[in-house]
Order: sequence, then structure tokens, then C-alpha cells
Amino acid sequence: MASVWDFENVVARFYEPLYQFAFSLTRSEADANDVTQQTFYVWAKKGHQLRDPAKVKTWLFTTLHRLFLESRRRQARFPHHELEAVEHELPAISPEAVSGLDSAQVLHALSLVDESFQAAVALFYLEDYSYKEIGEILNVPMGTVKSRISRGIGQLQDLLAKDIAAPGKREPTKS
Repeated sequence: MASVWDFENVVARFYEPLYQFAFSLTRSEADANDVTQQTFYVWAKKGHQLRDPAKVKTWLFTTLHRLFLESRRRQARFPHHELEAVEHELPAISPEAVSGLDSAQVLHALSLVDESFQAAVALFYLEDYSYKEIGEILNVPMGTVKSRISRGIGQLQDLLAKDIAAPGKREPTKS
């Protein structure tokens, strides 16, 4: 690419129109700043791959729009909640109760977790495998690995909370 399309020149030329576009999408200064900066980050990493310098503007606007859509999908899947608003959903296990658990209790509770979640939880927490490695071992996509670990941990927390509240009575929970 010609030096006219080096990073500083691209930012100087396109920052304002990109920010305005981002603001029209997000309706928030902070979010518009974030998505604009992320667009320039992607440009810094991948801009050299663009073969036609005449398409820089189109590439930047397309990238910004895709980043915006991706952030909205992420927000829909993982909404932000203030801790006080969802406090009732948190497990009712005190730190003192957790520190009183021994490994045998935790392993027993893990054996009661739904089988489809057990392997992912055990591989992640007991064997220290990465999500990618677990996906390869279980032959499932990384998103499925994350979901299984999350759901398995939820069941494990429920079981341990019940075990702490009423020792001796253990039953599996289904999500």
C-alpha cells in the first residue's frame, strides 16, 4: 500500500466519519468510541491485506458495522446486570462453608452433575485443559465446551449449596 494509507493518515482521514457512523448506530459516546477504536485496531492488524487502496473507506465502514453487530449479539447473549439486581440468583454459599468442603465432597457432587456436563467440568477444573483442548477431546465446538462448563458449574454449585444446607441428602439437579 502507498504511504498515503499508513495508519496515521487513515486515522486522520476517516476517524470523524467513522465515529459519526458508530454514534448513529450505538447512540452512546462511549460505545461509539469503543467500536471506532476497535475498527482502527483491526485496520492496524489486517489493513495491509487490502489490495485496492480505493476501497479503504468501504473496508473501514464494513468492518465497523460488523464489529457493531458482533457487540450487539454479545450483549444479547451476555447482558450486563448490576450485582444488586441479580443478587437473588447468586448461590447462597458462604466463603466459610466453601472452605469447609473437602475434595471428596466436591468430587462426589461432581459425580451427580448431569453426564453431558461432567466431562467438560472435570477436564477444565481437574485436568487444566484449555477450552480448545477440551473441544478436541470431546469432539465438540468451543462454544459447546463453554456452555457445558457453565451449566455444569451451575449444577455443581446447586448441589454443594444443598449439601451444605442439608448434609447427607444429595440429589442431582437438572437444568
